[in-house]
Amino acid sequence: MADLKMPELNSVIIAGNLTKDPVFRETTNKTPVVNFHIAANRRYKDSQNQWQEDVCYVGVVAWNKLAESCKDRLKKGSAVLVDGELQSRTFKTDDGRNRTIVEIKAKRIQFLNKINKSAEETTESEPETDVAVDEDAVEETENTDFTDNSFDKFLSDEESDLLSGDN
Repeated sequence: MADLKMPELNSVIIAGNLTKDPVFRETTNKTPVVNFHIAANRRYKDSQNQWQEDVCYVGVVAWNKLAESCKDRLKKGSAVLVDGELQSRTFKTDDGRNRTIVEIKAKRIQFLNKINKSAEETTESEPETDVAVDEDAVEETENTDFTDNSFDKFLSDEESDLLSGDN
């Protein structure tokens, strides 16, 4: 039994909204990289059977074409669904201390906000678009029943009723 090895699995899927504008930069060899944080909400019932909400703040890093897409499409408040893996890194702070952080290295990011085809003119009749961005490809799919900035399509009927106050 000592020869059994734990399977290697490191996968994360999380949805949330950006807490600040993303920070885009290039490494010394011109590799694009973007960092941002998202806030993901979790609803649960406490011991008195009352609904509570907890917020989890998570750092995300994206590289190469994915970073370029984030730079062009994301800003504070943008809704995203991130698929990736956890990674940790250690660095020295200005006062010389070592600091370790855990963040998500994005493999795919689904932009959940409406895309304006023209930054100068926005029309109500434009279909809203769900955009999935992968490290290797960019794919756009039309989704006309999607509400901007809404995670309602992920909720069960019971959760929707609870959120709307129809207890």
